[in-house]
Amino acid sequence: MSEFGKAIRHFWALDWRTTHLNHGSFGATPMPVLAAQDKIRQEMERAIGDFFVSQLSQRLRAAAAEAAAYLDAGAQNIVFVDNATSGIQAVIGSLALGPDDEILINDQTYNAVKNIARHAVQRCGAKLVEVTLPFPAQDDEAILAAFTKGLSGRTRLVVLDHITSATAFLMPIDRMIAAAHAVGTLVLVDGAHGPGQIDLAVEKLRADFYCGNFHKWIMAPKGAAFLWARREHQAWLHPPVLSHGFGSGYIAEFDWTGTRDPSAYLCVPAAIAFRKSFGDHKIKSRNSALAAEASAYLAKIWQTRVGGPEPSVTSMRLVQLPNINCSADELRVKLRRDHRIDVPVNALGGRLWVRISAQIYNEMDDYRRLALAVTQLSG
Repeated sequence: MSEFGKAIRHFWALDWRTTHLNHGSFGATPMPVLAAQDKIRQEMERAIGDFFVSQLSQRLRAAAAEAAAYLDAGAQNIVFVDNATSGIQAVIGSLALGPDDEILINDQTYNAVKNIARHAVQRCGAKLVEVTLPFPAQDDEAILAAFTKGLSGRTRLVVLDHITSATAFLMPIDRMIAAAHAVGTLVLVDGAHGPGQIDLAVEKLRADFYCGNFHKWIMAPKGAAFLWARREHQAWLHPPVLSHGFGSGYIAEFDWTGTRDPSAYLCVPAAIAFRKSFGDHKIKSRNSALAAEASAYLAKIWQTRVGGPEPSVTSMRLVQLPNINCSADELRVKLRRDHRIDVPVNALGGRLWVRISAQIYNEMDDYRRLALAVTQLSG
């Protein structure tokens, strides 16, 4: 589509001498959204006392209400956090665990989240159970079967990725949540990559907790994410940093954890408005189609394969690389340094893979450059 790709790159401050295929890791905030953030910061600095004492609480709740409407989630169930990992820390850190309890994760759980769970069970003598998911997974049934083997009557909490980070798999989340609830366990969804990449109705998922980022596919500034919690769990949830609101309830505790720059939170509505100016559904369908076309093209050129169940509606794909005599880290450095291509490279199942992202500033020529660079390095 002519309104995407090179035609709109002026909206970003990215250095376009580099081919950017890594939106999924850190996002990229458009300059109109950064301008909205700067305006909020100027308002804050002009009247510090009034901003923090009189305005902030109301403005946070107004921003949360707009975010909740976009996510199809109740505004009273959403609080802002710095990133999805912070929200996950809040949930696991608030959970009262005993020696007979288990937390269930899997081998594709994000490493930072694994560390949070590991720390929690070590403190109280509980057990961390990690199941191995099939890779490359060919269908949802195989994923579900592997997951359910880890459930037991001792499982207190299940941590599920909505879209996995390293492999870009869209999990059969509805069925996994149902299976976990069938044995009476709580479900925490790591939705770091969900908002803005796929259609998302948080309330309808029926998880107990959902943490997601705004800075990735919504394209808000860094430091903007959310925690959603079902009403019946909010009384025992606390932020990782306790402050003056302790004991005053879920929203009061999370909305104030000390003096900080709240501008990333407050311009989430500006990021949503930027997306809507192009058409939110149009962005998702275009990015998904581009990711599918690009991954199929790369696999054909390299004579390899696309990882993960197909079809997928995500804007990220995993593609196996041809044989290259270097490590994942070495290859990523070579691509960035020698070819000016930014793309994640992971070692999975004894092979190297790239995880490509497709954002509205990308077009097929970006992936053709990647194909050529890898072919040269493998020759």
